[in-house]
Amino acid sequence: MLVPLGSTLLVGTTVYTLANYGMVRVMGDSMRPTYRQGDRLFIERIDAGEIRRGDVLLVEAPEHTRLGPVLGRVIGMGDDHVAGEGNRVSVNGKPVDEPYVTDGEENLMVDPYDVTVPEGRLFLLGDHRDNSNDSRFHLGEQSGSVAASGVRGRVLEDSTVPAVSAALAGLGIVLTLAGVGGYVAGRRARQPLPPAAPWSAV
Repeated sequence: MLVPLGSTLLVGTTVYTLANYGMVRVMGDSMRPTYRQGDRLFIERIDAGEIRRGDVLLVEAPEHTRLGPVLGRVIGMGDDHVAGEGNRVSVNGKPVDEPYVTDGEENLMVDPYDVTVPEGRLFLLGDHRDNSNDSRFHLGEQSGSVAASGVRGRVLEDSTVPAVSAALAGLGIVLTLAGVGGYVAGRRARQPLPPAAPWSAV
């Protein structure tokens, strides 16, 4: 009984976890101080319709780099009006509260910008605004945006779900091993005793 239960739990949890979650390692400094180089992050695989402003996404962004997926924070979505000067940003006329940004407000490396994000695309910024190759530097191509279809996943601030999945998979392994061990022990217990050796009285 334990073997089928453990196997089902192990396989089901593994399939669910692989289908819905992944893990990535931060390779640069563009998201400091929120995430630092070398940090390992859980990502949740999502559809384009699940994206929210403020999400940190792992995105395939060939418009920005050919080096592979990048991390970026969603500032604007389709039809949003995004404007910025220095490190200050507003969306649809309202200043964005960004406690995760610790750089100073003035950034002489970035010209003021005022764009409308095309439908189906995202305007992404790094949290480390003074060291991020983000939408501000690609304004000539689709207003600096990237395709929402390129999203690989959303960074999970809370790793509870993947941790629970791992615990359930571990439980499945334990139940399976316990079931196998019980079966082997039962087989041994049922084996007939060997016949007694012949003897003779002196």
